[in-house]
Amino acid sequence: MNPFLRALLRQHPAADPAPAPDTSLCPPRTAATGGDSTESKEPAACTPAQLASLAKALVIRHVDSGSCNGCELEIGALNGPHYRLEALGVRFAASPRHADALLVTGPVSGNMDVALRRAWAAVPTPKRLIAVGDCACNGGIFGENYACRGGVGGVLPVDVAIHGCPPTPERLLAGILAAVAPATADHHASASEAQADEKP
Repeated sequence: MNPFLRALLRQHPAADPAPAPDTSLCPPRTAATGGDSTESKEPAACTPAQLASLAKALVIRHVDSGSCNGCELEIGALNGPHYRLEALGVRFAASPRHADALLVTGPVSGNMDVALRRAWAAVPTPKRLIAVGDCACNGGIFGENYACRGGVGGVLPVDVAIHGCPPTPERLLAGILAAVAPATADHHASASEAQADEKP
């Protein structure tokens, strides 16, 4: 057997505690990043009781709206055994109809605009939208391209913005936990603060 695989089998399972929810990732409720959508940019308000029910378990549907797959690699790493998502009650679903939150990566390309709106409409309420990566948060380097609509906030209401190119799995986990933290119902700090603790 490969020595690397033998070493992996001998390792003890990771027992690190989950990071605390980072409410600084939540953008202000009144902020909209533009776009020509006629839909309201205001995030759907969840009552504390609804947020408490989501905190028990969170089912996420991931939508790639046009990313370079850098964020997807970090999401794949987050699904590894080290971060114990299942033990925290977080899992990914194949259908938005079975999800509590939508995790969106990449700028919204013209081809994915309608698909993203349909996926959001299919998620039952109460629901949250998490924008992952600089491209999803503000369009990134592709935001002003003729084929892009910009960041997700120009199309749908964003509840949590996780900046980074790409954000680390730890940052992703903190943002996912922030999406269901009771503090997000009342407190929404500036999304620009989320870049402060990113690695250079």
